[in-house]
This record gives sequence, C-alpha cells and structure tokens, in this order.
Amino acid sequence: MNIWIAIGVTALGCYAVKLAGLLVPAHAVERPYVRRLAALLPVALLAALTAQQTFADGHALSLDARAAGLGAAAVALVLRAPFLLVVAAAVVVTAGVRAVGG
Repeated sequence: MNIWIAIGVTALGCYAVKLAGLLVPAHAVERPYVRRLAALLPVALLAALTAQQTFADGHALSLDARAAGLGAAAVALVLRAPFLLVVAAAVVVTAGVRAVGG
C-alpha cells in the first residue's frame, strides 16, 4: 500500500509544480535573464543525464563501451553529420567495443 501513497504524492507534486508554473506572472517570464535560462536549462539537464548514464555504474565511475560510443557521437557531431548518422555511429562503436570485449 505504501507504493500507492508514493505514487499519489508524486502525482500531486507534479500537478502542484505545473500549477505553480501557470501562476507565474507574464512579466516575470518575459525578462531576458529568465528567457536565456529557460533556453539553456534543457541542454544542461540533457548533458548531465548523458554523462551520468555514460560514466556511472551504481556509485562508481566506469569507463566502458558506452564512453567509446559517446566519443564516436561527439566526433560525428563535430563533423556536422545528420542526427541519424550520429546515433548510428554511437550504436555501431558501442556494439563493436562490446563485441571485442571492451
């Protein structure tokens, strides 16, 4: 039964955060600083999530095939490859490193 309490509290919390966002006055959101922060925040969160998923293994840092795949994706991005090619490069390199035992 405790899991349903946690789910209910989480749902109410999400609703409260969404409601708080809707109650913010328009003039507060129109400030240049807030606009710039709102534009950069998703990129920072995605980068943090990518780093955590790539280099973390429980409570320890790990350097394995995922890091090689991320490196291949970074190289493809620097070369301005299309998005699907970036993803494909990351997948192929990661699978290749895992196949050879890395």
